[in-house]
Amino acid sequence: MKLDLLKNTDLEGDIDIYLDMIIRGGLLFCQGVKFYLEGREDEFNTRLDILAKLENKADAQLNIVEGKLFNNEGMREWRGDILGLIENSDEVLDRMNQTLKQFSVEMPAILPELTGSYQGLCQDAISTVEAMVAAIRAYFRKPNLVRGKIEEVIELRKTTVRAADWIKRKVFRSDIDLDHKFHLRYFAHHIEEIVWQAERVCDRLAIATIKRYS
Repeated sequence: MKLDLLKNTDLEGDIDIYLDMIIRGGLLFCQGVKFYLEGREDEFNTRLDILAKLENKADAQLNIVEGKLFNNEGMREWRGDILGLIENSDEVLDRMNQTLKQFSVEMPAILPELTGSYQGLCQDAISTVEAMVAAIRAYFRKPNLVRGKIEEVIELRKTTVRAADWIKRKVFRSDIDLDHKFHLRYFAHHIEEIVWQAERVCDRLAIATIKRYS
């Protein structure tokens, strides 16, 4: 049985717009880190500014979705689950924005031999976010695909965690100062946290799917 939400194309469209913003945020985050690692300061700052503005727009879009859900009596039974999914997805976008901002504030001195690894870590993290969004879309359109999409998120999370662990091991086996090691670990950890948040969204998604379709 499909969600009544699919009968309301206006609300479905608003949710799609919001999810598209998360995808866009992931691309901006990944580009921003790439430009930081390459020392392209102007381009990094541009991505940082665009991502911050995008998060504000996403918050406004979230308010639109919330308002329409609360005004839709036909969705009363399911709107709590839907709101939980959307609001927890907002945490993913916030983590990306805050992590990129910390690059600007703290300016970590990434070891040259690790720049490619950090860039790859970001790409793995954003692939996980994209899979999370695909899983949420499946909840509304093709619920039989949700489980497979969630498993994809879990596998991508594992890949990202392995990549982060590899970076941390390389850092702590280098001959740089201990403070520098902690600093580089901190940034690997916070990129890694993006995927943990994406998996937390999928935990809620799995429960919502069982409640709605079992």
